[in-house]
Amino acid sequence: MSGMLENLRQDFAAVFERDPAAVSRLEVWLSYSGWHAILSHRIAHTLRRAGVPVLPRLLSQFARLLTGIEIHPGATIGPAFFIDHGMGVVIGETAEIGHHVTLYQGVTVGGTGKQRGKRHPTLGNHVVVGAGAKVLGAITIGDNVKIGANSVVLKPVPDNCTVVGIPGRIIHRQLGAFPEQTLDHTELPDPTMERIRSLYEEVEALRDEFHESCRVAMESIHSLEAQADHSGKAQADHSGKAQADHSGKAQADGAGKGRPQTAARGGGKKSSPKKNPGGTGGD
Repeated sequence: MSGMLENLRQDFAAVFERDPAAVSRLEVWLSYSGWHAILSHRIAHTLRRAGVPVLPRLLSQFARLLTGIEIHPGATIGPAFFIDHGMGVVIGETAEIGHHVTLYQGVTVGGTGKQRGKRHPTLGNHVVVGAGAKVLGAITIGDNVKIGANSVVLKPVPDNCTVVGIPGRIIHRQLGAFPEQTLDHTELPDPTMERIRSLYEEVEALRDEFHESCRVAMESIHSLEAQADHSGKAQADHSGKAQADHSGKAQADGAGKGRPQTAARGGGKKSSPKKNPGGTGGD
């Protein structure tokens, strides 16, 4: 009994620690459904452990009708437990929840299968479960774990992790302040957008590299074209000069050979004196 009262004292204090809207003890006692649910569960769980039949289950059903929160009398819940808003929260029979745990509305700590025995999750200490999240099966959620809203966790989670998605994936490991000290279960990393952003940056880098490669290739092509033009021009100039030299030499050789032949042809002829027809008879 003393243990139950100590747990209730810490549960009541947790309301003021984690809900800035809580301003009055009387208001919490009269109007906080999360507090009503944990209060009735502490009593029902104590009666169940004492071996009282039927009554614990009836008490839990009455609390469900009153608060919209269903906690099986068999569930084991540590001190400083806080349910914010609470409508639609379900905690199964063999669930075990550590101390300083916070659940938001629509959370299910449920089982899988029809087998008897341990079939519900075990939540460690300082765990925050966001609105609408489902933690299913006989799995263990470590200490200082933050589960994002609407996540579905089906596998064990080690300490100091943040889990999001369907199915839940570990996206971050953190050390430092306990999750319930900030209750920041909305500012979570988005692995899908981070991956898309990473792919976009990679595509941009490849595009820049491609453009740079194209620029270098075009410069190389222009350089080769310039070299080819220069080489062709130089070759043409050299060929033209060589051809001109060869033609001039050939003409000079031809002219030099022509003059001696003409001279020889002219000097070979001897002039014979003309005979005077009348000279023979004069003497």
